[in-house]
Amino acid sequence: MENLTSGENIYQKAEIVKNEKTIDYEASRSLSYIEIISISKGLDVVSEFFDVNAAVTTLGTGICAVSLGKTLEEAVQRTMDSNPVDFVKSTLVLSAEADSDIVKMLGTSNIIAAPAFTQGAIDFLKRRNICYVKINTPLKDYKKFLQDDIKVTSLGTLIQSPNLSELNKDTFKIVTKQKPVVEQIEDAVFAWKIAKHASSQSIVIAKDLKTSAIAQGLHSASVEFALDYSCERSKDAILASDMPVSIHDVNTAAQGRISLIIVPEAPKDVADLADKYNITVIETGITNILL
Repeated sequence: MENLTSGENIYQKAEIVKNEKTIDYEASRSLSYIEIISISKGLDVVSEFFDVNAAVTTLGTGICAVSLGKTLEEAVQRTMDSNPVDFVKSTLVLSAEADSDIVKMLGTSNIIAAPAFTQGAIDFLKRRNICYVKINTPLKDYKKFLQDDIKVTSLGTLIQSPNLSELNKDTFKIVTKQKPVVEQIEDAVFAWKIAKHASSQSIVIAKDLKTSAIAQGLHSASVEFALDYSCERSKDAILASDMPVSIHDVNTAAQGRISLIIVPEAPKDVADLADKYNITVIETGITNILL
């Protein structure tokens, strides 16, 4: 058992208990409750892209932005561009070694987590007093360390297994006349993997392997919020949802010029309306939440 610098609020005390299923990591300073949550959420997402250059920013339990790139520096730059406001104070989690060029993008409010750091990066981070966390457990093995999620409530203690859902070609199907091109399918899978780890009832807007908006826990307003935030970047983009979408959602997506929607399931009236707007709809067959 180890004391943390603070709980969710500064006046709350907190501890962390490690066991044989805890991943191996080294932090440059003591971490707080919220910082642990934020790093963990970023690792959940970046582990989906462990074999490519990926950058994820998080704040608390929220995912701010996710991008892939030809280089890791490009992925970080694209993630910063996707949500520059939250980047300022976010936790940045990377899929590969961070070098000095990458860490120079950070401010003193940031935390950065990565599998490795060059000596130049470490020297810069120490000079700027920026917290860094080295993840020693290989990201390709990360999911093996996921444990049951436990929440203590006044009604009792809730225990559930981790979300290990994966897209399956037998349940992944196109339910509209409009068929996707390869690039759209790649973006759809990318967006779905992010929606999988976002808070329930999430909407992810993405294009060219880069998010432009992530709405989480907003219920019926999620699609509107995501499209408003994405603005012009929603044109020809992908909309991923962890819940079935409604007729209203399809109409809203059409106004945002969305080209493809990927959802757990799509009733016939939703698919028919999407056809009217030449929007492709993909069913994953994986329902992440119950409404």
